[in-house]
Amino acid sequence: MDIRTGVVVLALFAAIAAFLSFRGAVKNMQTARKLSFYSLRKRHNAMAWRLVFFAFVLVGVAFWLPTGGEQMIYQVFPPSATPSLTPTITLTPTITLSPTITLTPSLTTTPLVSDTPTLTPTPFLPVAIEALFSGPVTPNPDAVFTAIQFSTQFDGTNTVDPKTVFELPIQTMYGGFDYNNTTPGVQWTALWFRNGELICYETEPWREEWGTGGIGGYTECSEPIGGWIAGQYEVQIFMGYDWKVVGRFVVMDSLTPAVTPTGTPDLTITTSPTSTP
Repeated sequence: MDIRTGVVVLALFAAIAAFLSFRGAVKNMQTARKLSFYSLRKRHNAMAWRLVFFAFVLVGVAFWLPTGGEQMIYQVFPPSATPSLTPTITLTPTITLSPTITLTPSLTTTPLVSDTPTLTPTPFLPVAIEALFSGPVTPNPDAVFTAIQFSTQFDGTNTVDPKTVFELPIQTMYGGFDYNNTTPGVQWTALWFRNGELICYETEPWREEWGTGGIGGYTECSEPIGGWIAGQYEVQIFMGYDWKVVGRFVVMDSLTPAVTPTGTPDLTITTSPTSTP
């Protein structure tokens, strides 16, 4: 804050104080009128006149500060010179010669197929699934899951003959995984999608008997919405609201395509005449 600003602020404070002093004087006079004792009334009137006098003094100070007060302060605290900025040298651009010969651009081949990357959205829990939660949703941040292995058979510990491509018909699909640093009681969820649509799910608190780490964890789907049909399938696993791992597999109508022979046989037999002795 510079001296000029400080003087203006002091003048403003003096004006406010004068208003408050004058207001106090008016209140004292009004109080004195209601008093029946002469000595008390006289005392309040004297105090009111003092406040009026003090208000006039403050008004005078408020008018004096921006003029004479500021000059007096400058005599005690002389202002220091403010250095002015030295203008920088501006270079004058030189004339640039334009070439007279213009080369004709050659033809540029345009690729027929352009690989445009598609955005892969981060997996998230649907609101309808969140409404089914019955356990806490704050998992251990260090909880990890291995890649999901898919199979139509599960021996209680591991998936049997895991694959990524399957052939119809399918009764039950298993997704096996190993885990570590899990917290019993925390809600976990497995979502099954077909071509981006939710077809199967399971969500429950992590059981005590599963422990905080081990092998043989799995999720299963027996009756998906619409049944098992050909398409792209995806399984997402969450701990609480945190997405942990995703796995994908493909279901096809038939893995052995039928081969139909086509073409016309080009073997031609021609009989030649025989000679008679």
